[in-house]
Amino acid sequence: MESTAPDSDLADADPPGSRLHLRRELLILGIALLAGFLIVPLLIWTAGHSALGPYNHGGPGRLLADFMAGLAHGSPIFWAVALGPYALTLLVRFLYSQVRGRR
Repeated sequence: MESTAPDSDLADADPPGSRLHLRRELLILGIALLAGFLIVPLLIWTAGHSALGPYNHGGPGRLLADFMAGLAHGSPIFWAVALGPYALTLLVRFLYSQVRGRR
């Protein structure tokens, strides 16, 4: 009895360019999320510390803990900060494609 399932030994139908595109997108997403979850809150703490004085709850580590708690509670402001770098990346890439024209 023969199976009608596709043969797993055959090469994928996806062209190699699409895999590279997916890897590039995942790399951009990972870097942007790392920036949004760690670097941006610390930059906010640095700017606030220099302009407004010390953070009431402690240092930068405490701010990160408070930031993660805000994310866990689902606060839209905290999620906007976390996803902001990726959203900005998407906006810049979109505007660049509009200026250069579609390939």
